[in-house]
Amino acid sequence: MRSRFPIFPPASRLAIVLVLVGSACGSDAGVGSPGEVRPFSAPDRVISGPQGKVGQFVVECKFSHYLPDDPIVHPGAPGGSHLHQFFGAVDSGVEATEQLLREGDTTCDQQADTASYWSPALFDADRNPIEPLRALAYYRAGPDVNPPDVVPYPAGMMLVAGDQTAVEPQPLSVVSWSCSTGAERSVTPPDCMSARSLRMTVTFQDCWDGEHLRSPVVSEPDLHTAYSSAGECPDTHPVHLLQLQLAIDFPPVPPEQLDSLALASGDILSGHADFWNTWNQTKLENEVTNCVHRDLPCRVRR
Repeated sequence: MRSRFPIFPPASRLAIVLVLVGSACGSDAGVGSPGEVRPFSAPDRVISGPQGKVGQFVVECKFSHYLPDDPIVHPGAPGGSHLHQFFGAVDSGVEATEQLLREGDTTCDQQADTASYWSPALFDADRNPIEPLRALAYYRAGPDVNPPDVVPYPAGMMLVAGDQTAVEPQPLSVVSWSCSTGAERSVTPPDCMSARSLRMTVTFQDCWDGEHLRSPVVSEPDLHTAYSSAGECPDTHPVHLLQLQLAIDFPPVPPEQLDSLALASGDILSGHADFWNTWNQTKLENEVTNCVHRDLPCRVRR
């Protein structure tokens, strides 16, 4: 998957905070060809800080397993990917089916959330994976989007956010690092020894072409989606989807080891995450109606 994010000047390997939000402005364009730089490729701004008054629902999921699989980018190819860490559906992998995941067990506190979430493993200096503490899935309307306009993910939908090939900083509005729930965002992992966790956050697209449940081009897995801008979706992706922000917590890493961290996909800047909607669909639709449409903050009930 080639990068469609703007290329920024090389960043220091230090965890410096950048005022770096990818522009989502521009005229509407077609889905385009693989590798084409498209408008609406990042949210207008970083979503951070206290969110207690925002209409949303939140699910917490424990770490499930590691696999060198990617059911979206490398379907049907066991071991065909870099190492991923999986949350939610315990049977997730390239050999899983939508029905298997929906009927199976989950590591999420909401048992109706049998969806699968995954991201590249985080490696220490010795290339050993650092086991994540948990993942938090925040579901809401995109920035400035009218909440009643949001539709739930269709059953079986597959999404990918972030660029697994990135060697330059991605927009902080798409991929960022922080200390626990802190509002300060960085392009590289900061010193979080005084906090509860080191967190990587990935924000997914919130506009859909209304047709494809997955990208029509496997190597370009986000062609069926886009980000909203000023609360509007582009003409090519007119449907306002629920927006997922996935936050993955790791144990804090000593500051002298931060420069040695890497993601299984390559550079520490190559953060990304995947989502396969195998929720109990009725439960997902109810949460959208009762929390997002009414603009109420909810903790998903069991």
